[in-house]
Amino acid sequence: MIDKNTVRKIVDEWLSASDKGYFLVDLTISDDDKIVVEIDHADGVWIEDCVELSRYIEDHLSRDDEDYELEVGSAGLGQPFKVAQQYVNNIGNDVEVMQPDGKKVKGRLKSVDGDEFTVSVNERVQVEGKKRPVKMDVDHTYKMSDVKYTKYLISFK
Repeated sequence: MIDKNTVRKIVDEWLSASDKGYFLVDLTISDDDKIVVEIDHADGVWIEDCVELSRYIEDHLSRDDEDYELEVGSAGLGQPFKVAQQYVNNIGNDVEVMQPDGKKVKGRLKSVDGDEFTVSVNERVQVEGKKRPVKMDVDHTYKMSDVKYTKYLISFK
């Protein structure tokens, strides 16, 4: 069985040596030694860089010692965020948040502070002195660990 810490160390070495601004999103190793590495970047992930990281990992693991399958790719667009850097990279973008109660909220990711993030949601609010509710932006703050998921909201406008 391939050691996850060994692979993580190899990936971290490439990330720091490449100085391209990539960060690790997820690393999984299945029982049958399938290694899946997900990386991300503020400007997107280039296939050439995935190939470079894949070769780097293969150069530092011995197929003589362990037979493994390797997959290196980007965190999927529209997939739930897994690390805080993904929140930071998406400030100003529209996101969907699944709250702990199962309710979905769609709005603009306004800010990130530590493990908390704020989403500005356009919703109807009863304003004093008005008969009808008025649509306005309302900020909702969440802890990353409390929500079921947050993901980039793809728009085809």
